[in-house]
Amino acid sequence: MDLLERRRRSRTVPANLVTLPTFTPRDLHPHDPGPRLRVLVVTESFLPQVNGVTNSVRRVLEHLAAEGHEAELIAPTGPATYAGFPVTRARGANLPFYADFRIGLETRRRLGAAMERFRPDVVHIASPATLGYQAARAARSLGIPTVAIYQTDLVGFADRYAVPGGARAMESLTRRIHLGVDRTLAPSTASIDQLARLGVDAVARWPRGVDQVLFDPARRDEDLHAALAPAGELLVGYVGRLAPEKELELLAQVDRLPGVRLVLVGGGPEEGRLRALLPDAAFLGVLHGEELARAYATLDVFVHTGRHETYCQSAQEALASGVPVVAPRAGGPVDVVDDTVAGFLYEPGDAEELAAHVERLVTQPVLRLRMSRAARASVRGRTWQAVNELLVSHYREVGAAPALSRRRAG
Repeated sequence: MDLLERRRRSRTVPANLVTLPTFTPRDLHPHDPGPRLRVLVVTESFLPQVNGVTNSVRRVLEHLAAEGHEAELIAPTGPATYAGFPVTRARGANLPFYADFRIGLETRRRLGAAMERFRPDVVHIASPATLGYQAARAARSLGIPTVAIYQTDLVGFADRYAVPGGARAMESLTRRIHLGVDRTLAPSTASIDQLARLGVDAVARWPRGVDQVLFDPARRDEDLHAALAPAGELLVGYVGRLAPEKELELLAQVDRLPGVRLVLVGGGPEEGRLRALLPDAAFLGVLHGEELARAYATLDVFVHTGRHETYCQSAQEALASGVPVVAPRAGGPVDVVDDTVAGFLYEPGDAEELAAHVERLVTQPVLRLRMSRAARASVRGRTWQAVNELLVSHYREVGAAPALSRRRAG
């Protein structure tokens, strides 16, 4: 049974959990840059949900384990342990308009009790919303330093889902959260500007790394390409959630281009509607690890449609795979994609401009080859090791700041 057929029969694949050893002695590293840290990570999203927040948290935990730090995780979902660290399940509920996404609804008191038990040096709050807000308040009441990672555009999310009064409520929540922590880290210049418009201006940039061993042009699979494009079409693909905020209806314009076969990797609430809208597209479901890397590298062009990406890790993984990227000129892609060098940026929501850029790449093989080479080169310095070393330096800086810097009232 080939890959495409297996994906048609199985919409999801269990995540590959990587368990690394936990190093507790503090003298195992002769070139130690500083004392081992105790880090409590609180995240709104974790396994089995597969998204940018989950993947970033996994990378952080793996780095902390490899470097000998101690950590615990609090999340609404997840396995009992990850990377050798315990995972505590927070109470939560499913969103009524997004049934497969669970939000944390834990109380400040219970989160505070977990902090008093673990006694962290810093609380890392990933993509804070309801759970993150309570975690920030609990940590502040105990005088524990906090670092919040801005990774989800809650305002754009509420606006896209047409929640009555949702955008204004999310603006207020975002402001309260990020004015109530010691440091906010945002992944892109667009995110920093967005927070500044909300009155949050003490923000540092923390980008995302990419696994350049896993995501590599050498993983291109000509047999898979032939299976997906039996008439010799070029493969134009998207990887990510199939959800309303991704604006995937724009791909209908691309689907009309001659000599193109659309490939969508991922799952979500919009899958049924998209299958009807794009009947000739290949839907491969959720892929992980080497299968995902093979799918990326086998594409000829990568497209992204959503304008609310704070970073757009899928575009970065495509670039690492040597695939030119066409993405909106908004949010994270502005920093991730070197426009006219490794791909093209188009006006958000403009399906005609999106299709025109794709058509240019499809019909000009020399341009496509040049951008493919530039794509891989453009991410060469973006390793997870470097990115997470920067994160730990932020942990140390907020931990070394005087207690008066934790100035905001709960």
